[in-house]
Amino acid sequence: MLKTLCVWFVLERGRKLLNLQLTLILMWLTTTVAKTIGPVGTITIANKEIAPDGFKRPASLIDGAHPGPIITAQKGDRVKINVINELSDPNQMLGTTIHWHGMFQKGTNFMDGTAGVTQCPIAPNNSFQYDFQVSGAGTFWYHSHFGVQYCDGVRGAFIVYDPSDPLKSLYDVDDESTIITLSEWYHLLAVDVTAIELADSTLINGKGRYPSGDNTELAVVNVQQGQRYRLRLISISCDPNFTFSVDGHNLTVIEVEGIAVTPETVNSIRIYAGQRYSVVLDASQPIDNYWIRALPDSGHENLSSTFENGVNSAILRYGGAGKQEPTSMQQTQITPLIEANLHPSSAIEVPGEADPNGADETFNFTFGYDPDTSLFSVNNVVYNPPAVPVLLQILSGAKNAHDLLPKGSVYTVERNKTVQINLPSGLIGGPHPFHLHGHNFHVVRSADTGEYNFDNPVVRDTVNAGDTEGDYVAIRFRTDNPGPWIFHCHIDFHMKNGLAVVFAEAPDDIAAANPNPPEEWDQLCPIWDSEPNFVKHAGTSSPA
Repeated sequence: MLKTLCVWFVLERGRKLLNLQLTLILMWLTTTVAKTIGPVGTITIANKEIAPDGFKRPASLIDGAHPGPIITAQKGDRVKINVINELSDPNQMLGTTIHWHGMFQKGTNFMDGTAGVTQCPIAPNNSFQYDFQVSGAGTFWYHSHFGVQYCDGVRGAFIVYDPSDPLKSLYDVDDESTIITLSEWYHLLAVDVTAIELADSTLINGKGRYPSGDNTELAVVNVQQGQRYRLRLISISCDPNFTFSVDGHNLTVIEVEGIAVTPETVNSIRIYAGQRYSVVLDASQPIDNYWIRALPDSGHENLSSTFENGVNSAILRYGGAGKQEPTSMQQTQITPLIEANLHPSSAIEVPGEADPNGADETFNFTFGYDPDTSLFSVNNVVYNPPAVPVLLQILSGAKNAHDLLPKGSVYTVERNKTVQINLPSGLIGGPHPFHLHGHNFHVVRSADTGEYNFDNPVVRDTVNAGDTEGDYVAIRFRTDNPGPWIFHCHIDFHMKNGLAVVFAEAPDDIAAANPNPPEEWDQLCPIWDSEPNFVKHAGTSSPA
């Protein structure tokens, strides 16, 4: 009898252990986690058909998935990512680049990955290794910077971890399972978008539904009750901004685009294309499933106004909850994130004098839009990427703005100066998020506030220019990083249609400050230039 009881006990214990293991495996399988590589590795860009919202269409993908693999590094690491171009679909763009959004590339301007500014595209059946030192730590992303290619899938998260993270006491869990990417998805190729196109669906971690489509699989973020999670929220959008929330949970903002901020607790975040936030979610609610919501500001059908049937949604699933869709209700009392309420946790001195006219050089940009051509302009000039990258022009001897192409779109700035850019609000097709390469900046006047802050404003690299006609946003940065750096609207279709300029920063110092570009970089333009026109103009209306 005793022997029988012992056997039963062992078997029962084994069964429970097996059930626990199966539960953990199931949680892992139902968590939407992309492949992870880095800081050294290889990625391959190729064409493939996918149906992330149930509608099958061709795409341009990194390692066959959208988003691409999560690339990770530790603070201080040297990143070496070899990019192989196996693109072959003549209806899509066949060249490619990778831009490391939020990396300043100090001393490695030639690794910025911007076609027409710092490099020529990587040609099909060729490769190029991006090799640079990471700057700081935080939440970043990477994407193609060649035409509108990233809208067809060439994009992914890039996270730089800090082993001595000063924010560590604010959360318990920070890993690849709590990275959340937001994007829209189109049922036509991005290169076929003309004028203003509306998205068909919202994708959260690469999964979503469209209003008239099937109930396809949604992304799941798994949590354990009693733990605090650092959610790294990244907008990899090409156009819409999203209002992000999690039913029944507050979100405490602790990082903005690589800068730790004084914790700011909200329950709703409006995030624009290119922007990132780290937020802490305290999993202190009853064990259940809760809707994660990301409502876009535009879209086909009623995409911008509904969550019906899981549209614009993902699932926050507590351990122990059933594998089912939530029935939670959206919060009715909204505490929105206000940019002007964000402040670096360690004060960062604003360069220049504490005055609207306190910079060494101020650019008062004007924006325009021509409805007949669908082209945008900055100071009456439509940006058009030159055939010879601006960096190559400068290294070849051209130093003055009037000598550099594209004419009228390149602004020379001296070294070690404080530059202020005043961006008018209210441009049609907005609100427009503007991103500066090579720098982050102090937002000394946030959108729709009408007030300056020279004390301790948020520091970021992508700012919302606002929707209030007659108002403007002001940013400041220090010119301590010689090189040509593009400043552009991160609504990718608007950049393609001219809403960009290039700052040629300290042209005389660029060669010395960015020594020894690799031979492979020198060969990018000759290889690309030797390609036939049907390759160089693939996916465009240009002649073959």
